This record gives sequence, C-alpha cells and structure tokens, in this order.
Amino acid sequence: MPIIVNLDVMMAKRKMSLNELSEKVDLTLSNLSILKTGKAKAIRFSTLESICKVLDCQPGDILEYKLK
Repeated sequence: MPIIVNLDVMMAKRKMSLNELSEKVDLTLSNLSILKTGKAKAIRFSTLESICKVLDCQPGDILEYKLK
C-alpha cells in the first residue's frame, strides 16, 4: 500500500509510549496498534485530529504517500 503510517516515528520523537497515547486520545491499544503497524484500512478525521493534538504534529507527519 502506498500510504505509509509514521505514527511510531512521531511517538518516538515525542518519547511517548503506545499506552500513554492510547489514554490521551481515548483509543484502545489494539486499535492504535493496528494503525501503528499500517494494517488499518481507514482512519477517522476525529481520530487523526486527536492524535495530532496530543503529539503536536500535522497529519502529514503521520501519514505519507509513497509512489510505487
């Protein structure tokens, strides 16, 4: 899939664990893990907004489009 999820990179830059992010954005660990590993098929804008707010970043910092 040409959409790359860089959630783990942003979490590392902010020194935040998956557990901590899960609590702050009110998502389950399993849902965040699916997103982090790039296995998610979709993401709600409200979820993306919450993640960006907590990690103090832009959506483009988390999602990246790669040409094949």
